[in-house]
Amino acid sequence: MFSVLKKLLATCLIGFGLGILLVILLPLAGWLFIVGCTVILVGLLFLCQK
Repeated sequence: MFSVLKKLLATCLIGFGLGILLVILLPLAGWLFIVGCTVILVGLLFLCQK
């Protein structure tokens, strides 16, 4: 059960990070781009864990 919740959280983090990146590409703010990339990487790390 915990692994399902972990995968769900990872998927939500990746989606949230991609949403940040897509919204931020319009005004091109640098720090929010870094935040979006970080959120995506954390989501991918959660998915890669057993």
